[in-house]
Amino acid sequence: MSTAPTPPAAASRAGMKKELPERFKSYKHVWVFIEYEHGEIHPVSLELLGEGRKLADKLGVELIGAVLGGNRAAMQDAVVEAWEYGADLVYVVADPTLEHYRNDPYTRVMTDLVNNYKPEIILLGATVLGRDLAGAVATTLLTGLTADCTELAIDDEGSLAATRPTFGGSLLCTIHTLNFRPQMATVRPRVMAMPGRTKGRQGRVIEHAANLQEFDIITKVLRFLPDRNSNKVQLAYADIVVAGGLGLRSPENLQLVRALAEVLGGEWGGSRPLVQKGWMEAERQIGQTGKTIRPKIYIAAGISGAIQHRVGVEGADTIIAINTDKNAPIFDFAHFGVVTNAIEFLPALTTAFRKRLSVNRLAS
Repeated sequence: MSTAPTPPAAASRAGMKKELPERFKSYKHVWVFIEYEHGEIHPVSLELLGEGRKLADKLGVELIGAVLGGNRAAMQDAVVEAWEYGADLVYVVADPTLEHYRNDPYTRVMTDLVNNYKPEIILLGATVLGRDLAGAVATTLLTGLTADCTELAIDDEGSLAATRPTFGGSLLCTIHTLNFRPQMATVRPRVMAMPGRTKGRQGRVIEHAANLQEFDIITKVLRFLPDRNSNKVQLAYADIVVAGGLGLRSPENLQLVRALAEVLGGEWGGSRPLVQKGWMEAERQIGQTGKTIRPKIYIAAGISGAIQHRVGVEGADTIIAINTDKNAPIFDFAHFGVVTNAIEFLPALTTAFRKRLSVNRLAS
């Protein structure tokens, strides 16, 4: 019986892998840090429970959530939600010092949880909170952290394979934390699909004491001021997104994108070069280095479709590309393509939608 030669990449990786240190062999299960603030779970935590469920099933272990907060009774809804989105067990740490997020107490508690219960994998959302916490916990535990992942998998040796863009989004690389535990990764909102919810699904709870004293914590929260700006960009959660690229030729032509988005009741944005040129604000940038989106409809006008942009939009249900270059990379992953000048096509499309939607409103 003949055997195929080992591919160079596989051989190289095999040569790097060492026997896992004895102290890490007892680490098992997949954890998701449940980002819980002011009575609500951040949607990215639910998305990660769906992804974590796949990893846990592949490894044959449990999916576990970790919820930190200030009031145990108020946190019960978060526990139930974690169960219904796939968690088998939830660690709950309730303490007045955890009422508001602060890096120091949250890092101490998460580090203590890891040292006591030994997870093999920890997933966190790449939010402002999650990025701050993940870096501190990984540093404290002296383990690896792969940030802003676009794909997570378990390799043939049972290790976490975390894929993320590199070199400014021009390449994708897969990173393995081979000889340390836990293996940690962050994922941005909307990169992973929202899993289905199983109403009534139940799991187990383990209460863990925080053992914190307020006088030991340097940072103090004087008061919480919610952001009530209703005009804040909501690209990540819009059902319809229209975006423009350099093919629009001038910042004035972004008005064509905005007009179509307004008619469709959606959000608008653009590719990274438009931010670099100062044509629009960074909060409207779409792509791996901007906002990752997962709308029902995404219309890309004059966007070439470089890999960092593709990574940020390929979760859309339907992608419609408009570009004069029939060989533009965006046509490789768009569901529908129109080879034409976006500057001329967008106004016609806006007019057509305006008429159609007006007729539908009158008919209803």
